[in-house]
Amino acid sequence: MKGLVKSIENFSPSQSWVKKIESLVPQYSKVGDSVFFSKEQFPWAEELEANWQVIRQELDQVMQHAEALPNFQDISPRQKNLANDNLWKTYFFQAFGFKAQANCDRCPKTTRLLQKIPGMKVAFFSILAPGKHIPEHRGKHKGLIRYHLGLKVPEPREKCRIRVNNQIAYWEEGKSLIFDDTFYHEVWNETEDYRVVLFLDIARPMRFPMNLVNWLVCTLISVSPIIQVAKGNHESWEKQFEALTR
Repeated sequence: MKGLVKSIENFSPSQSWVKKIESLVPQYSKVGDSVFFSKEQFPWAEELEANWQVIRQELDQVMQHAEALPNFQDISPRQKNLANDNLWKTYFFQAFGFKAQANCDRCPKTTRLLQKIPGMKVAFFSILAPGKHIPEHRGKHKGLIRYHLGLKVPEPREKCRIRVNNQIAYWEEGKSLIFDDTFYHEVWNETEDYRVVLFLDIARPMRFPMNLVNWLVCTLISVSPIIQVAKGNHESWEKQFEALTR
């Protein structure tokens, strides 16, 4: 088990076993193998869109303390290649089994909606400050699918965008954007306001036996040092935030 956990800690698309899984996913995927997906492939997305203003109301309360929210790299040091400034803030609900209970309690309606989503592994408000550019990168596990729900999308539209593979997409408030993050992608917020999405990682729906393989990989991630470090960092931030907002 320790060896498997160590492999997850050093998880890289260049590893032979990761390449093997990635090569098999298209064959067993229930939602195909494309860059972007439609919301119709994920029935739960409809309810999120229908309730986006409810989520936005809770986000607005959170954003009153935007400057005090943790930078992504402060929670997950592995993100330092993508975020080494204070322009990418986060507000986590959960990540691979770790639940940020105090954050969930502050946003009870959002939390109830999230609890209905099958296979959800990661959920947080992803908050990009004006001028933030996230450089090109790719996800490490094709067994996950990335979901964004636009909550606060500044104008002009063309200055707030994401490129996935060779396709440019734009967020819309109340609309879903779903993609395979193992394609190289990068993000720009060249506007003068915050861009916020509800950011989810969902276990890709797959047929047997790859659904079991995916379950195993996600389980190993949940007990890996990657998650344990992030959990500890979040708990440290939470104590400071509680004192600030009390």
